[in-house]
Amino acid sequence: MSESSSQPPRHHKPKPFTPQDFANFAGGADPARVSEAAHLAAQALVHHGRRTDDPEITRRLVELADRQGLESIAELWAESPARSLPGALWRLYALRAAVQQDPERVAAYYAAGKDVAQVSKVVAGVAEPLGATEVRGMADTILSGAFQGDFDVALERFAAFCRVVALGQTHHADDAEAAHSGRATALTRNARQLVRTAEDLEASARAWRRGELD
Repeated sequence: MSESSSQPPRHHKPKPFTPQDFANFAGGADPARVSEAAHLAAQALVHHGRRTDDPEITRRLVELADRQGLESIAELWAESPARSLPGALWRLYALRAAVQQDPERVAAYYAAGKDVAQVSKVVAGVAEPLGATEVRGMADTILSGAFQGDFDVALERFAAFCRVVALGQTHHADDAEAAHSGRATALTRNARQLVRTAEDLEASARAWRRGELD
């Protein structure tokens, strides 16, 4: 999915994506075709909600994501470059899954991060971070193809959420260091990974504004 060096990046018009399409990308498929499928699915989900007023199209996308294919789509996205449209959506999917798996713990990290004084410096200049309870709702809207807001702002809000949770994990790691050094190390490692995720989402938001997120 490359562009000529003399031409500006272009977004290809997404085609409708159905569950049957995924049958062509089963295990052992051509990596290039898997990559193409990942990009087409990402474009369909993000752009259809913005380009159509047809409720039937939105309904089919919601059904595909919620009951037939979100996990399948996410598997396609998992190997995509971090700073690409499918890569960004994979990170939203992973954040959604983390909140679903242990909402109370994530909420505790978020609350701790919000209480840290330097959080204002971490998120300064970007959108207000999502709360732990908002992550699932916005991710569902985006991943179902029903999102009609500013996608770059949404990415930045997810990034800010990651940074706040990372701060909270660091705070918990400091508290656990004396009695549970192994847990403290794991929390610190997870916090670093979340910061990298935030950086990738922020870079994707900037690329989206330039029309280069593909």
